[in-house]
Amino acid sequence: MKHLLIIGCGDVAMRTIPLLARRYRIFALVRKPASAEQLRALGVLPICGDLDDRASLKRIAGIADAVLHFAPPSSTPPLKRVKQAIRAADARTRGGREGLGVDTRTRHLLAALSLGKLPEQLVYISTSGVYGDCGGGDCGGAVVSEAHPLNPQTARAQRRADAERRIRNWAKRNRVQASILRVPGIYAADRLPLERLRQGLPCITDNEDSHTNHIHADDLARIAVAALRYGKACRVYHASDDSKMKMGEYFDAVADRLDLPHLPRISRAEAQRVLPESLLSFMNESRQLTNQRMKRELKVELRYPEVGKRRKSGTP
Repeated sequence: MKHLLIIGCGDVAMRTIPLLARRYRIFALVRKPASAEQLRALGVLPICGDLDDRASLKRIAGIADAVLHFAPPSSTPPLKRVKQAIRAADARTRGGREGLGVDTRTRHLLAALSLGKLPEQLVYISTSGVYGDCGGGDCGGAVVSEAHPLNPQTARAQRRADAERRIRNWAKRNRVQASILRVPGIYAADRLPLERLRQGLPCITDNEDSHTNHIHADDLARIAVAALRYGKACRVYHASDDSKMKMGEYFDAVADRLDLPHLPRISRAEAQRVLPESLLSFMNESRQLTNQRMKRELKVELRYPEVGKRRKSGTP
């Protein structure tokens, strides 16, 4: 039986484990002992380590035939964030690449994996945020394929783009079959924007709103499994459903499902004045992902082809 190593045991990883338990002996990197007990109950062997501490990762070297890398990028302390912003501005002025954020967690992981027998496969969960705004921040969001140029706008998306680049270069150099899954907004019954709806923070009016993309957490787990089975070397896939929605439409759909009032709508100009930067970073980006490569090459049939709509059993 082959060995699988999971990096980042969050919600999607926990949904993935039951799908793989019969095919792999599963190991998982954990930081907190409390997480270990839950994993052991699922038949997973936990390994203590921290992606932010390179020295703690020696035990994962050579143990895995395949790796699922679900861990989020490293965060940046406020002071470092200011210094990085200054360096990024200087780099952009010079036309250099130094403005990209660096995902030290992925750098540490690849260094640790290189210490022993290399895995045959690696699947990385990235984000569609690496494309930045593809529609000028309005309802004309462009249709985006996997070949679309990257233009990450936020520090977090820049670190994802850095992780992608490192993984692909490492995989090519070491002949490891790496798949990159670019993921939009993840939802499930227990992953809905309830707090946003309860706060009543406004959305942008429909004629100025951004296009957004979504994937159900169960479908994402199945896509990750499919990438292990069918993914091509150094290939990027959009792990997105078929929905064609604007951001406000998504919040309205969730509100209707939960019998909550719709959020108020305001102009984009007003939103820039009254909404926090953490929300604007999402609302200022518009794009429509194509998912045909995922369906064709990974042979995925979505159970939730559109937000809130489950495919009936036996439906082709």
